[in-house]
Amino acid sequence: MVRAFLGGYLWGRLTSDELGKLVKSVDIVGDIAIVKVPLELEGRKKVIAEGVMAVNRSVRTVLNQASPVSGDFRLRGLEWVAGEKKVETTHREFDCSFKVDLSEVYFSPRLSFERTRVAGLIREGEIVVNMFAGVGCFSIIIAKHSRAEKVYSVDINPKAIELMKENIVLNRLEGRVEAVIGDAKEVVEERFRGVSHRVLMPLPAKAYEYLDAACLALKPEGGVIHYYDFVHARKAEDAKGKAADRVRERLTSLGRDFEVVFSRVVRTVGPNWHQVVLDLDVH
Repeated sequence: MVRAFLGGYLWGRLTSDELGKLVKSVDIVGDIAIVKVPLELEGRKKVIAEGVMAVNRSVRTVLNQASPVSGDFRLRGLEWVAGEKKVETTHREFDCSFKVDLSEVYFSPRLSFERTRVAGLIREGEIVVNMFAGVGCFSIIIAKHSRAEKVYSVDINPKAIELMKENIVLNRLEGRVEAVIGDAKEVVEERFRGVSHRVLMPLPAKAYEYLDAACLALKPEGGVIHYYDFVHARKAEDAKGKAADRVRERLTSLGRDFEVVFSRVVRTVGPNWHQVVLDLDVH
């Protein structure tokens, strides 16, 4: 709703030139909205924030993303613009609740469809390893809405693990989801060799590098890997096909056979850049 009506609300409050520069995408996390205000509109942040709050009455705080996502913890610089001065909230999705601290953990509401899609694929009795779990969204939704036996939920960020543990209790999933701190490669090598029917890799910046560990986590007979990647593809190019070619080269070097059983472009993340998911049946 915010994206659809923000431009209309700001018509007359910003010039037509300013409206043309406005990035209308807005992330809503709980009752916090995150906007990306271009440098040219630095002096108009307050007006834009007021517009966001006007078209979505559930928003109580507006933050501006002041720097890109970066670092091992995938954090972004945020500055308060309007409403309550806070970075903590509770996000609700698919009958689950997630405590989030946007200054210390990575969280994207734009993966909501993927979380529900993957949860719908889980078979009874499966053991799942989530290699990049954040505050536990994929893991908790899977455990809540499937008959998975166990979801091992790994992240390297101590704050994410702290919040994940709170979220496991909040959603009454003690014993079904286990929070594990550490680098996913090291954790798999030490604890999860050959244990999982399914591996999640919802961190496009790291997934390709960690494919060997994902394969190592699968049971000896193989299993499914949900692989996410960033792909550069112009309009005439096939982003999903380019991702599949890249994975094929990597898995072949590891001596693994596989089939792409599903693929989709999750979202566009920049000019000619796309986030792609491949569901890989690896054997």
